[in-house]
Amino acid sequence: MITVTEVTATAGALKRLSDEGVSIWLDDLSRKRIESGNLAELVDTRNVVGVTTNPSIFQAAIGSGEGYEEQLADLAVRKVTVEEAVRMMTTADVRAAADILRPVYEATGGQDGRVSIEVDPRLAHHTEATIAEAKQLAWLVDRPNVMIKIPATQAGLPAITEVIGRGISVNVTLIFSLERYREVMDAYLAGLEKARAAGIDLATIHSVASFFVSRVDSEIDKRLTALATDEALALKGKAALANARLAYQAYEEVFSGDRWAALAGAKANKQRPLWASTGVKDPSYKDTLYVDELVAPGTVNTMPEATLNATADHGDIHGDTVTGGYAQARADLDAVERLGISYDVVVKQLEDEGVAKFEVAWQDLLDAVAKSLSSKGVDGE
Repeated sequence: MITVTEVTATAGALKRLSDEGVSIWLDDLSRKRIESGNLAELVDTRNVVGVTTNPSIFQAAIGSGEGYEEQLADLAVRKVTVEEAVRMMTTADVRAAADILRPVYEATGGQDGRVSIEVDPRLAHHTEATIAEAKQLAWLVDRPNVMIKIPATQAGLPAITEVIGRGISVNVTLIFSLERYREVMDAYLAGLEKARAAGIDLATIHSVASFFVSRVDSEIDKRLTALATDEALALKGKAALANARLAYQAYEEVFSGDRWAALAGAKANKQRPLWASTGVKDPSYKDTLYVDELVAPGTVNTMPEATLNATADHGDIHGDTVTGGYAQARADLDAVERLGISYDVVVKQLEDEGVAKFEVAWQDLLDAVAKSLSSKGVDGE
């Protein structure tokens, strides 16, 4: 548990981050975190104003079984399918977290206080199924502060437009490339236009675009290390920040144009950039690198708890570290490209791997729940 002394000593960096216009969301959720009061405590003491989940997070939480025993027993008695059991448990957690964060949602006019839940990752390349799943999840959770996560695959783009057009708030996930990010923003604007034509109040629709950070460095650094030249090694740890900063530049361009102005006049909300995958993968890097160096107004940083605690303890928040660095960011990515490392190849690989990892985590979760149901005398089929 977090003590009063610890709060006093460490809240400074997190408060400064919030004061700079960065919303702090927690990239984790579990029944234990909810029922122990830990989530409410993080909201009260660590400036946490939102929660993101993904299949890997639920696989870790539900796969452990801790806190889910009674619900699993009830589901087994009802002889539900494995997939229904998983959705009943995950939506219950998201609903409970949304209730904890409801005061934040009210206080921020719906901007924060959000809890995200992802469509079945196996639907990432199926537009109509993604739309149907998003509608179902919004109905199941039944809370105004839920956000439905839709992956930024080619098939996901029209799904984003359709779901936004129905007035459902969306967290677009697994964005790695600048080109795809611009397509995501376009899909969001098209969705707002669709909603406006349907007479839906645009002020009620919110969205974030989850731009992944650390995985870009992991892949490009690996390739730079293999080259082993002084020039290549000097570029390690620069690509992810450069990519994210150029994404923010694209965000500024799109949300200052004429198309946006027409929607803003109808009280639409900007789709905020969300920095995802912000825990460092390389232990030689400062553990708050992707927090300290991605400070910009109107953004979200969703952090695993270890990164949240590290930022509270020794984060170096010293104002905007994004908007003045566009030229250097472009130069860094160009330098990587000149060494023969294809940006397009890397980001496509990362998108494919991202979807595949979530599919594996989802299947692992289904297998774990099937085993639990079976142990209670039900085969889950």
